Amino acid sequence: MLPIDAAAHSSRWRRRHPVDKAVLGLGLTVLAVSLPPWPGAALVLVTALVVLLGPAGVPARRLWRAYRVPLGFCVTGALTLLVQVGGEGGWVSPAGDGPLRAGELLLRTSAASLGVLLFAFTTPLSDLLPRLVRAGVPAPLVDVALVTYRMSFLLLDSVRRVRQAQAARLGHTTRAATWRSLGGLGATAFVRSFDRAARLQSGLAGRGYDGTLRVLVPEARVSVRFTALSVALLGALAALTLVLEGPLS
Repeated sequence: MLPIDAAAHSSRWRRRHPVDKAVLGLGLTVLAVSLPPWPGAALVLVTALVVLLGPAGVPARRLWRAYRVPLGFCVTGALTLLVQVGGEGGWVSPAGDGPLRAGELLLRTSAASLGVLLFAFTTPLSDLLPRLVRAGVPAPLVDVALVTYRMSFLLLDSVRRVRQAQAARLGHTTRAATWRSLGGLGATAFVRSFDRAARLQSGLAGRGYDGTLRVLVPEARVSVRFTALSVALLGALAALTLVLEGPLS
């Protein structure tokens, strides 16, 4: 199991309905994209961090390990705004307003990423996917996503075991041996994935599969109080941004 999935299953908010957490997490993401970068996105970023480390109870080290990957993409995208191609300065030259635009983009994207992580760290996919059918998503599409999600952990475990076996047999001692091991790893993972898929299909057919996977979903109700507090928080952030935008700009 991936660290973010393990954190979601052990989250303090695991028993809350996904709608509650979607209103807060995805609402913060929408505010980060729609409000002015300064001070709107900055306020959203700080708020998301406080909620993640405080009420949601996400460990700081685990949050950083998950956040550094999207943060790297955010930084990479912002760096491209520091230069311009063509123009009076030559083929490649520094952009006049590049630092300002790069900072705004970095604020927006990093804050929006934290909003998505807030939802991901508190909502396991196994709780979310079955409920999508009630929201109107076609059941076969949800079944494919659910099976892919569960099979991915088996595939990752197989890859880990094969790599350990290759390392124990000195398969990574030289560059040539490493490439041979990688080729063998890819071939083994490909064969095992097809074998697992065939066995899964046979097992479902033997159990009278009729096109719908029926799974147990933990009982949860939408909390009016939690949702109302989330909406109030989002509204307060939007109002505070409008109040501070003039003096700080």
